[in-house]
Amino acid sequence: MKAVWTILLLITSNIFMTFAWYGHLKLQEMKISGSWPLILVILFSWGLAFFEYCAQVPANRIGFDGNGGPFNLMQLKVIQEAISLTVFTLIVTMLFKQLFMCTRFSNFSILQYQNLICKFRS
Repeated sequence: MKAVWTILLLITSNIFMTFAWYGHLKLQEMKISGSWPLILVILFSWGLAFFEYCAQVPANRIGFDGNGGPFNLMQLKVIQEAISLTVFTLIVTMLFKQLFMCTRFSNFSILQYQNLICKFRS
């Protein structure tokens, strides 16, 4: 069960992270934040990043084998990166309407395969 909670929290964390890093670009595209000064955009992103950390820190604590979780640090990082790539790809494809081309899919697949290999080797 700790593995499930860890992964769900990492997915949540990465959704907030992606919006913190790139959401302001969508707001600018929608003509909402185009006139905001840079400091306000930074504060907006930091505000979203706070919620990222509210999910990321518990995910690592719950999932870490040193705390009784199922994953070592290397596995936690690899899982986080695999989730990050997946969440980013889904959000960019759906929200920004960027095409997910075959070349990108093959590169994405190779990265995910490498992540899985690293996860199961450690």
